[in-house]
Amino acid sequence: MTNTTTRHTAIDPTTAHVSPTFRIGGDLPVRRIGYGTMRLADGPGDPTGPEARIWTAPADRAGAIALLRGAVEQGVQLIDTADAYALGAGEELIADALHPYRDGLVIATKVGVVRPSPTEWVPLGHPAYLRQQTELSLRRLRTDRIDLLYLHRIDPAYPVAEQLGALRQLQEEGKVRHIGLSEVGVEEIREAQETAPVASVQNLYNLAARDHEEVVTYTAAQGIAFVPFFPVAMGAHATPGGPLDTIAKELGATAAQTALAWLLHRSPTVLPIPGTASAAHLAENIGALAVALGQEQFTRIEAATRA
Repeated sequence: MTNTTTRHTAIDPTTAHVSPTFRIGGDLPVRRIGYGTMRLADGPGDPTGPEARIWTAPADRAGAIALLRGAVEQGVQLIDTADAYALGAGEELIADALHPYRDGLVIATKVGVVRPSPTEWVPLGHPAYLRQQTELSLRRLRTDRIDLLYLHRIDPAYPVAEQLGALRQLQEEGKVRHIGLSEVGVEEIREAQETAPVASVQNLYNLAARDHEEVVTYTAAQGIAFVPFFPVAMGAHATPGGPLDTIAKELGATAAQTALAWLLHRSPTVLPIPGTASAAHLAENIGALAVALGQEQFTRIEAATRA
């Protein structure tokens, strides 16, 4: 098979300046704090934890639309969603709020997971299904081309080459600009790169969940965006008087802002997408871009959270 890997400019995370922007795929410049829209949905269960059902459209639709518009007005350039969020209602909400999309706004969505019930998230990577769901996403988002389309999960029932081949076909047809992967390891990224260029990887990663360190390092070396979801989960070290709280006070920032600043410092290709239904928390998260975390402070956080 022909290797179609697109290698973007390699970045050394140990020496690179902490820039406020990054170019996804080499040609989509965005500010490095995006907005994840998963929380803009209703459903049974706790809407704030990892077990949130994300099953129906938000009851307060006007409030959700105002929050999305507020995010863009405050400079957010990366909006992240998925066809599985509220069975497509999340994509429709984004279109209602933000279409026609202003120049420089990047909309990312995902295909490859089915929702038979509020508690089930089942990978489905049949190539024809992936192409069909992308067509539906295009309609719901009211666009001719999706800026960044993720394979939501790799389905072990189908070869990776077939799943990525479906997305590559959509890319060649002009319906997808860049391709991403979600919840993958380094070897899976490499295998996917044999079929299609990978512009972004979205995994669970934060100060309390560090299983994907190798992926963060690999994506930085490849110039691939690394988009951590649940980026502000902080763990016990964020308690009052703890190391994160102490450094936050030194910086005149909140613990959440300091956790996001740590991610921005960790690798120059990291693009956190904190999600919230609160306008105050949204402004707080965006404010992390202005937090100047020094190398010594970064190292102290690193040491404390690995202890």
